[in-house]
Amino acid sequence: MDLISKEEFLEGQVLLIDKPLEWSSFQAVNSIKWTIRKKFNLKKIKVGHAGTLDPLATGLLVICTGRFTKMIPEIQGQRKEYTGTITLGATTPSYDLETEIDKEYETNHLTEHKIKEVTSQFTGKIQQKPPVFSALKKDGKRLYQYAREGEDVVINAREIEIFEFEITALEMPRVHFRVVCSKGTYIRSLAHDFGRVLGSGGHLSALRRTKIGMYNVNNAITPTEFRAQYLAV
Repeated sequence: MDLISKEEFLEGQVLLIDKPLEWSSFQAVNSIKWTIRKKFNLKKIKVGHAGTLDPLATGLLVICTGRFTKMIPEIQGQRKEYTGTITLGATTPSYDLETEIDKEYETNHLTEHKIKEVTSQFTGKIQQKPPVFSALKKDGKRLYQYAREGEDVVINAREIEIFEFEITALEMPRVHFRVVCSKGTYIRSLAHDFGRVLGSGGHLSALRRTKIGMYNVNNAITPTEFRAQYLAV
């Protein structure tokens, strides 16, 4: 692989990064930025990402440098693909594994046919409420701040679009899936709502972003691999 020059980074590049588990998107961007500055002895360079991933998610983070940071809103607006796992029979306040299970439910009534049939209720344009454990702001304060302080907050539903929702494997109580969706979709909320409609509860137990528009995680490298390429002795 040909290394990118200092001038090319400053002019603008789109980097495909595979975000590791438990890294925040901010940490991944900072790692890339630090590597570029270290390599070329730069005091500053613009670096940003086109769409946050939760720390418990892995996969594609599109990072733009230099003048290409102006492309971020356009890239963010493109459809995204995810694969992951919904665990039925239990819910959590955060809708994923960030918080402990708060309620458990029976799953004996569920069949493969029923589970696959319910996906049709979550395709097309639908109304979705973001999780209370999210970075969205309400009245100047992030929702997760309300949640952690135990404050009740009214969250309005918003329209999102799910183009494809496919069950790829069933290992009860785990449901493996693939979803193609619009900007603003919370897969954690999808997992929670899916379990609610099934009458079994559910939470997101694994998530990987595989595509954003034409960009594919198969062409991405980890921040550690990026650092090794540019700072190798």
